[in-house]
Amino acid sequence: MGAEGTRAELDGKVALVTGGAGGIGGAVALDLAAHGADVAILDVQLGGVATEVLAGIERHGSRALALAVDVADRGRAGEVVAEVREQLGGLHILVTSAGINRDSMIWKMTVEDWRAVLEVDLSGTFYYCQAVAPIFRGQGFGKIVTISSINGLRGKVGQVNYSAAKAGVIGLTKALAKELARSNVNVNAVSPGFIQTPMTAAMPRQAREAAIAEIPLGRPGRPEDVAALVTFLCSERARHITGEVIKVDGGQYI
Repeated sequence: MGAEGTRAELDGKVALVTGGAGGIGGAVALDLAAHGADVAILDVQLGGVATEVLAGIERHGSRALALAVDVADRGRAGEVVAEVREQLGGLHILVTSAGINRDSMIWKMTVEDWRAVLEVDLSGTFYYCQAVAPIFRGQGFGKIVTISSINGLRGKVGQVNYSAAKAGVIGLTKALAKELARSNVNVNAVSPGFIQTPMTAAMPRQAREAAIAEIPLGRPGRPEDVAALVTFLCSERARHITGEVIKVDGGQYI
């Protein structure tokens, strides 16, 4: 497919990306725009990174919208979806990339750290999937891509909260794929391994080195590696794929 055809692949579509000012979320927003979608990004804080993402979306010739929202605030989900539809003229794609981690061994983990990760990573995903589901059903079309993690598939020491939340995202994705299939809505999960993002950059050096040592390809992934798969799943090339959990991890899970 030539450059012009690639650009037109998502022409006329409107996407909402939670965590859209983050490493993976920002890359997803830019890649969707590169393929023709207008894109709204949500993030708890909109700073310089969000400004760069918005400018990048517009450089691709797409319309951009940014909203400062905490996805754990259930009451805002419906309002945000309504605002995106009003400002951009519709909604066809949801990517739930917002996520946090609060790592510690279980005997040190506070209830607050447990709840914070579950609320953002799992409940935030639920709130926005719930908000778009009636719209996608009504229009007989939609694409939902949730961002899980290989640690939601295998677990990881020091991440009982994060692993539980990301495992929950996988269960949510599979159940929602069944519920929305008859409405021509595809629902899939992407499970990254170790990806170079601000979140992983904040990890202790030894932990980063240990994670990279697990990867057969011998290198960490980039946000663009995840974004490429997300865009594919949002395209009509993936119209017969739903309920899947696809790893982007350089073989780390093997």
